[in-house]
Amino acid sequence: MATEHGRGPVVVDTDVYSARLIPDSSLALQYEPLLVGRPEFVSFQTVAEVRYGALLRGWGDTRLRRMEAAFGRIEIVYPGPDLIRTYAELRVACQRAGHALSQREHDADRWIAATAIRLGTPLVSNDGVFENTPGLVVETARS
Repeated sequence: MATEHGRGPVVVDTDVYSARLIPDSSLALQYEPLLVGRPEFVSFQTVAEVRYGALLRGWGDTRLRRMEAAFGRIEIVYPGPDLIRTYAELRVACQRAGHALSQREHDADRWIAATAIRLGTPLVSNDGVFENTPGLVVETARS
């Protein structure tokens, strides 16, 4: 569910987070008003996805160092018993609701959604797959 944009902490989805690593990204500029001044968290899954994309695209040493420095400035949430339980409960809820997030191809998205649910914070994302996810609050700049 989309909400009125609050000013508390948020989990930042991979699409928005990675856009911020690209100079002059229009997506990053679009989402900056939602993020400025707010404590930000990312899932370990986002870190894995961003690193994968950087390696796949052959980023140079300078760009990789900037990426790692950016990771050092944000709180990364790692899995533990509570997050693992939240992930499993989310998949069951999505399965029962017929939501796409229950499908295997959305394993990565499910970890990110579970992170936001576990922390009790909204997820800032441009990805429509999160719409109407049981128990998830989404903030988006999409029209």
